[in-house]
Amino acid sequence: MTPPIQHIVVVGLGYVGLPLAVALARTFRVTGFDIDGARIAELRRGHDRTNEVDAMQLAASSLTVTDRTEECRGAGLYIVTVPTPVDDRNQPDLGPLRAATATVAKLLSAAEKPIVVYESTVYPGVTEEICGPLLEEGSGLVRGRDFFLGYSPERINPGDREHRIDRITKVVAGESGEVLGRLVEIYGKVTKGGVFRAKSIKAAEAAKVIENAQRDINIAFINEVTQIFARLDLSIWDVLAAAGTKWNFLKFQPGLVGGHCIGVDPYYLSHRAEQLGLSPAVILAGRSINDGMGHWIADQIHARCETPGTALVLGLAFKENVPDLRNSRVLDLIERLRDHGHRISVHDPLVDPEEARAEYGLELDSDALSKSYDLVVVAVPHDAYEALAEDRIAALLNPDGLLADPKNLYGHRLPKQLRRWTL
Repeated sequence: MTPPIQHIVVVGLGYVGLPLAVALARTFRVTGFDIDGARIAELRRGHDRTNEVDAMQLAASSLTVTDRTEECRGAGLYIVTVPTPVDDRNQPDLGPLRAATATVAKLLSAAEKPIVVYESTVYPGVTEEICGPLLEEGSGLVRGRDFFLGYSPERINPGDREHRIDRITKVVAGESGEVLGRLVEIYGKVTKGGVFRAKSIKAAEAAKVIENAQRDINIAFINEVTQIFARLDLSIWDVLAAAGTKWNFLKFQPGLVGGHCIGVDPYYLSHRAEQLGLSPAVILAGRSINDGMGHWIADQIHARCETPGTALVLGLAFKENVPDLRNSRVLDLIERLRDHGHRISVHDPLVDPEEARAEYGLELDSDALSKSYDLVVVAVPHDAYEALAEDRIAALLNPDGLLADPKNLYGHRLPKQLRRWTL
């Protein structure tokens, strides 16, 4: 029997961990731990660079944040929310997860009979086959007797103000009925969307990884037919407008597929399939199409330019209205345009310039909107760009300049004399 949980530690205070920790702190004593001292300092100042939690929420929260492991010792529940990226070969990189697990292992106390829950996206089997043994090795404790495992896949959608942690259905799984019941009770305090009891930890891990793989494949189909219709001089937006009138048509849109979830998770599933001797043809085909979309769009744009010239790329984040740069495929578009000889400037009102410099070696131009160019590419449809007046957009272009609007942000609202291209 696990004792009542008096203290919860959330390990990793990024896009997933911070909103979860703040939500849990409304009911429980919660400590948020992150190895990044600068991140802890900014949160203590009331600033969240991810924009997922505002300053008023941080100020009102009882959450304690720290980068000191000794403040996290002996808790009854540890929730690990660290990233699970892929490496240069698109293979799962479990380094951050292993490191976090090693840290947690040293904090476990048999007296508390703690539960260790993973929210990081993994392939089925990681929690029990990799993390469990690492916890035993690092703590000297026995799983199932001294500590217990659980899994609850994160469902954070950066920038989404509707599907937040306190409104979504939370999937939970535990290695026993008692552990599952305890987790249902705790997560039930966080969300009004209800809690779903997964049949097993592996089932919960699998559910998470296929959620994003499914979206990836559907977007890949739209990206592929976009390329087909381009050969027929058909705009995908005209086709989707017609097809979308059917009641069961799935309204996916073409574009760049990046970020830490959809652009990464399918590789975790395909890796597991290959370990089992299977060839995941559909999953990898979808990834190949989506990973190549940035180059294809850049080639389409270049083909409509008489000569390479000055070019402004609007947006660098992986999606609209977030500052998140993780796995942004805008970089593919920029590199390809540079290969074609275009001289690129980049603007993004949300992205941290220092992060853009550190991650991609790019210098953001905060004054870019006051200049004019031979080519302007609306790579990320931020609300700030949609709000630009028609004359302001036109002023960005030199005479005979081209506005490339892949996401059809401006539709037909611009003057007809303006040269514009969309998918």
